[in-house]
Amino acid sequence: MATKSAKQDDIEDSSAPLIEHLAELRTRLIWSVLAFVVAMIVCYFVWNPIFDFLTQPICYALEKRGQTCGLILLKLQEGFFVAMRIAFFGGFVLAFPVVGYQLWRFVAPGLYRKEKNALLPFLIASPVMFIIGAAFAYYVILPWAFDFFLGFQQGPLALPDDPTGAAATAAGAATQAKAGEPWAGIVFQGSVEEYLTLTTKFILAFGLSFQLPVALTLMGKAGLVSSEGLASVRRYAVIVILILAAMVTPPDVISQVVLFTVIYGLYEISIYLVRRIEKKRELEEQEADVE
Repeated sequence: MATKSAKQDDIEDSSAPLIEHLAELRTRLIWSVLAFVVAMIVCYFVWNPIFDFLTQPICYALEKRGQTCGLILLKLQEGFFVAMRIAFFGGFVLAFPVVGYQLWRFVAPGLYRKEKNALLPFLIASPVMFIIGAAFAYYVILPWAFDFFLGFQQGPLALPDDPTGAAATAAGAATQAKAGEPWAGIVFQGSVEEYLTLTTKFILAFGLSFQLPVALTLMGKAGLVSSEGLASVRRYAVIVILILAAMVTPPDVISQVVLFTVIYGLYEISIYLVRRIEKKRELEEQEADVE
């Protein structure tokens, strides 16, 4: 009976740390969700300035062609869903550092001081790399992509002093009539929801893709991956990256190739960073052996 009681006590003692860890995880998840909800509410009330900021790439591309910048609502409820999409997008971006901090608070108690010092730079680098990736998509990729896609317009393009495009339409029709050719215009009239879906998907895809060096370097620091192992699975990584690029980008080859090129370049950078960590670790081990 005493043995049975002792075993029961051992089981209860061993389960206590697990309960504490689950309670700590619940606390960190609650704080993360609260941060996201608060950030989402804030972004909902200022969705108009955010919308103006997100539409600058398409407006710039249209102004280059003498067209007015305007997106249309195809459905009655589309305006509300646009505001909600912006709120979700802004909430995710604003809450990203808070979620990272809560993750750090969850894992930090189980780490030694040396391990904390090694992990802290990666937690700082993660939001920084996300911002760099999002900025790269917003300032480089989106203007180039929109300029390319708008190049397929033809016919009745709106002039600066003719926002409705009536004069351009009449001029185009007269020109084509004189030439004796059939005339048909192709003009961009984008849906607000469709445009925001495309833009936010690009920004999030590039922002998350730039986390690849951080994740793989951290795994290399922990000894979970090696530069030789990453290099040996390069061919499989190419296939995975191609599938990922096809899933997170619009169904056009240009966007998929651009995202694939960026992610694969980051993969090669990750191999280089892991190799540097391995060399530094070897030097430290050699110095420790000499001492």
